[in-house]
Formats: sequence, structure tokens, C-alpha cells
Amino acid sequence: MTGTDCWNDGNAGWNVRAKRMFTDYVLSVDGKMLERKCATTDVYPYQLKRTYVNAHETLYMVDGKNVLFLEVNHVAGNQIELQLLGSQVGQLKVDRNMVVYQPEGISGEEVRVATLLDESTIQIRGQQIVADAQCGGFVFVCGPQGKTYPMVVDCRQNKEVWLSERKDRMQALLSDNRLSTNLPTLDKAMSWIELTAYELVACQHGGWGIYAGFPWFTDFWGRDMFISMPGVVLCTGQFDVARDILLSFAKYQDVDPKSPTYGRVPNRLNLEGILYNTTDGTPRFVIQVYDYLKYTGDMAFVKQIYENVRIATDASIELYADEKGYLTHADADTWMDAKRQSRYPCSPRGNRAVDIQALWYGQLDAATKLAEFMGKKKDAARWSEIAAKLKSNFEKDFIDAETGRIFDHLNADGTKDLQLRPNTMYAYELVSSDDVKMKDMRAIWENLVYPWGVSSLSQDDDQFHPYHEQWHRYHKDDAYHNGTIWLWLNGQAMQRMIEYGCQDIAFELFQNMNRQALSEGAVGSLSECADAWCRPGQKWARRSGTFLQAWSNGEHIRVWSQYFLGIRPDMLERNITVSPRLPKSMSALATQAKMGDGAIEFEYKSFGDSRYYRYAWTGKRAVTLTVDLPFFSDVKRELAPGQMLELETAANGVIVRLLDAGGKLVAKEAVNGYDAAKVESSKKHSEAFQNVVFAEPSYRENLKSMSRYFDPALDYYSVE
Repeated sequence: MTGTDCWNDGNAGWNVRAKRMFTDYVLSVDGKMLERKCATTDVYPYQLKRTYVNAHETLYMVDGKNVLFLEVNHVAGNQIELQLLGSQVGQLKVDRNMVVYQPEGISGEEVRVATLLDESTIQIRGQQIVADAQCGGFVFVCGPQGKTYPMVVDCRQNKEVWLSERKDRMQALLSDNRLSTNLPTLDKAMSWIELTAYELVACQHGGWGIYAGFPWFTDFWGRDMFISMPGVVLCTGQFDVARDILLSFAKYQDVDPKSPTYGRVPNRLNLEGILYNTTDGTPRFVIQVYDYLKYTGDMAFVKQIYENVRIATDASIELYADEKGYLTHADADTWMDAKRQSRYPCSPRGNRAVDIQALWYGQLDAATKLAEFMGKKKDAARWSEIAAKLKSNFEKDFIDAETGRIFDHLNADGTKDLQLRPNTMYAYELVSSDDVKMKDMRAIWENLVYPWGVSSLSQDDDQFHPYHEQWHRYHKDDAYHNGTIWLWLNGQAMQRMIEYGCQDIAFELFQNMNRQALSEGAVGSLSECADAWCRPGQKWARRSGTFLQAWSNGEHIRVWSQYFLGIRPDMLERNITVSPRLPKSMSALATQAKMGDGAIEFEYKSFGDSRYYRYAWTGKRAVTLTVDLPFFSDVKRELAPGQMLELETAANGVIVRLLDAGGKLVAKEAVNGYDAAKVESSKKHSEAFQNVVFAEPSYRENLKSMSRYFDPALDYYSVE
């Protein structure tokens, strides 16, 4: 929308603490409006620049301050006029050569607008703020009434420093995650996606968190945040922020033993209150505690957070676990949480959803390991026993003995649901049969995974809705989890396909998302949702939901780091496993990933049938590095600080070289032959996924969801 004048969108504008200051602005020179559609617009991570025939406009934000800078220079004229739009803009008045107004409906706050050059005069003409053409532009500050004047003085003095700090912060993030491949669009897309995802990291309630998405979700959602965390802050090495996020949410855990939500961390935390209405947020919180520890080895944190983990786990056992070890929940207490009129679940999955059991098992496993670290043997034994019970019962109750299909959920009355949804791919750690898992994953990929993302329900299902928004046919929430594409699901779908040796088709989906980030919608952003079917006359599915969703970007980063690059640390044990599964189209790569007290630097090249891998460790203490390459036996070596491990594959083995920090050869070894188990596993995977393809829309007219027509169209508040 950078080329749109007066964008009259309900969520547009400058927002401070979730309150709107103004919705847009109009610039004019000597009474003639600068039309954005006539400008050449360049979007950078740190600035928005518009070049007009008679002026240049640059918009900046700064970190941690309620400030906007709007530079206007190269002006061919005598005056610049600025008009602020929106009902929030109160009566303008001049105060000490600046313009001040109180935003409508917000007591105790004011917005002050001043020229960037303090010697320039400013005046009000009707609804316009007028300054001379050489004023340099404007600065906007928001703060307590009567206290914004010194803020402007501070802005004028520190503008360049603050802008430089913001730019340097962004550059540091990219430098920590430097990436160079033979695929330049990949490099550019990942830089944008990492930066844009990190712009959702915010300080609120006195602590850090991750906004769920723009433009609607400028608050912290526990489920969304802990899904986003690995990609947004762990894979990218933002460990101090990750630690603060976990501690901030732990602070709001429900620790009242008499409460019906005892033990849960918030599902939604915003400036207006706290909601604990989800089952999966708390397991994800505990799992992320353990993930943080694997990336950092921060043993002091275990002691600090352990009591929260214990309460979360024991409370779930007491309040929600059944006699089989399953975690029970209400119909809409999974990620498929839409309710009509906030009362009627649109995709009920009570009371034992497959993904909830997988998360609960993950929580029990993580909690057990933390208890062992703390020497809490009774806690560890209790939680381990329940995990074993859950796993034992899962295969009896969640897998159809005749077809091998995995059930999406068990209903409260004991019946089993066989709808084809993507949730089963999260539970493969609870399934012992590779054949069952591969069959399930192929069914998911070919029926639910379109080139534009993963659908929430099979198009052959009676409840399928092909378009997220089709207000003449049905309410939007009815489609939300009943056919709509969810981009965050792409991460798990790609992970599973990579695990089964199908990284090339997974990479097709990955590159499609990179194209979206560079060429569609908001630059650097992956949307929340998309239609399952293309609209008439279109060749690609329409995006929907938020234009930037944290878990969409986060899962994209995670699957790249942990599964394409294959970098998975366990710094509690000072072990790092790397299992690179790069696509055939990638012939050169150089990157790095932070963990613990250092980083792994990774270089890759391919030469015909030969592959070259180099791993260097930059930390202060030695680590054990395990390199897991396809077909060949694992290579396991200890790396001292600065040492490098080189591997070069050939037709009959691997040449392994250990080098010191100066590149001098320390040891060389030839590892001959293939690993028989890996070769056999690869053969099974190839047979199971031979000729696998993306899902294709089966356009047809007789869909149940499309059988009605409403005129006038429904809206969000409609009650049928």
C-alpha cells in the first residue's frame, strides 16, 4: 500500500501502546498534493523512501521510542504542508513553534509535531501544518501532556545516532546469520524474513514478547509466540530476548491452585487483560524452555524457571490428564480455535486432539529432563511414567488398525475422527511404524499441501471451504480451519518431507514462500493464511488474514536452520548435530548459526557427484560435533575453539580433515563405505514417496459450503 494516498484502513496509522495517534498523512508543496501513486518508492528494512518530481520523502522509525521522523528535502517550492488524517487527530494548536494536539479519547497523552530544523517556523492553516521548504521535514513525538517539548529537543539532537543504532541493530542480526548461496533470491528473502519477523519482537508488560501479527494482533499470544520462538529468536541467536520472553510469560502463569486454569501460562496477554483459554500454549512454553537451554546451555536458567515447569506439568496432570495419560481439552482449545459469536466452535476437536497429545508428550519429556538436571528424581520418575503410558496407549487409540490412518482426534464420547487434517504430522514421535508415518505424510502432502501452503482440511471433506473469505456464501470463521491455508504449517510439512529424503519438493514450497516475501503483499512478510483454491482467473491463491504473521515467518526460518541446514545444538551436553539436507539446486553456501558461547560456521560446495562440507567452531570451549550425511556413517569429532572439520564425499566414502584455527592440517582420515541402515532407510523412503506431487484444486460446483447465497453479504457479526 506504499503507493496509496489516504489509506483509509481500520488498522492503518501510527499506533502507540495500542492506541491510534493518526491514520495517515498527506504532504503537499505549495498547495499541490504529493501523490504517492506518482512517486518512485523504495522500501528498506529501516526506512521508506518516496521520490517525487518536486520533493523527496523519507519515513523513519527508531527503536524503543515513541518517535517518527519524516524527512522532506530536495523541495522545488516555497512551503511544505502536512495534514494528519483520522478521527483521532484532536484540535491543533501552536506551542513554542511546534504543533500539539491531544488524540481523541486518550486522556493524559499528547502528540507534538515539530520541524526537523529548530530555526524553521511552523504554523497552522485550517487542518494543515505549514513550514518553509527548507525545514528538513518533521518529527512526531507522543508522550504525557506537557512533557513532550524536551522530547523534541532530544530528537533533534540525537536523530542521526538513533537512526544509526536501529540500522546497526538490523545489520548485526544479519551478520550473526550471514548467508550467501548460489541462489541470490534465497539470500535476499531470508534476510528480509528474519528482519521482518524480529520487528514483531516488542516490550510490553515490562518484558519482551512477540506480537502474533500485523495489523490485528499487536499483543502477545502464548500459542503463537512459542511456535514463533525457535525461528524468530533461537535460530537467529537472540538469546537474551528469548530468555526474557520465557521469564516474562512465567510471571503471568496462573499459580492459584483453586483456579480452573491453574498452571497455565496466558494464551493472550495484552494491555487490557489476560486469557488462559488454550491447552497448547503451556506445553509449548515448557518445550521452549528446553529448546532455549539446548541453544544456550544456560544452566542458571534451569533453577530460575524450574518451579514454573513443575507447576505447569503437575497442574495439567491434576486437572486435565485422563486415566490413559492423555491431555483433555475443550472443543476450541487447540490452535483450531475459531468460535462463531464467541460461543460455537467452528471446527470442534474435543476432547483429545492428536497434536495436543504430541505437545503434552513433548512437555513431559522436556520436564523430565529438566528434573533430572535439577536432581528432582521423584518429579522425573512421575512425569516419565505418564509419558510412557501416553505413548503406549497412543498407538492403540489413535491409529486405525485396518487402514493405518492416524486419527485427528478422539471425541469425548470415545468416537474417533478420521478427517484428513494436517495435525497428525506433529505426532510421529508417538508412532513406531515408519510405514504408518510415511503413508500419513504422503496423504497430507498430496491432499493438503498446495504450492502456496498447507490446507487445514481435505477438499474432499463435506466441511471444506475453498476460500477464506466468501461472505456471500458463509461466515469467514467457518472457513478459518476448514480448508483455509495456514502458512505456519508449512514448516512442519517441509520438516517431515526432509526427514524422508524429499528435500527437493520441500524446497519448492520453501522457494514459493520466499517469492511471496519478495514479490507479494508486505515485503519480507509471510501472511497468516491463504485460500485453498485460486479465485476465478487467478493462477495463485489469494493471501488472507494478517499480512505478517509471526509464526509463518518463524517456522520458515526454523525449518531452514534446523532441517535444510540441519543445525541442531544441545549445548547442555555441548553437543552439536548437523544433518544438512540441501536441495539439488544449491551448489554453494556459506552461513553461520549462533549457539552457546560461539557459532558454527558452515560452508558447502558441490562438484558433480562430490560434496564438500566445512564446519568451524568459534566458541570459547570445545564441543562435540556430529555430522550426519545421507548414506554415509556419522562423523563425530571434538572441536576445540577455532578448529575446523572438513568432509569431502566421493563415490565410495568420505575424506575427513581436522584443521586448526590457522587452517593447518591436524588429522586426516578416510571413512570408507556406506552406512547400511541409512541406505536401507533411504530406499524405503524413496519407494514410499516415489513421484510425490503437490495437492491440486479439484474445482467443482457442488460443494456444501457454497450451496447458499446471502444478499446482502454476511459480515463478521452476522448471526444466521
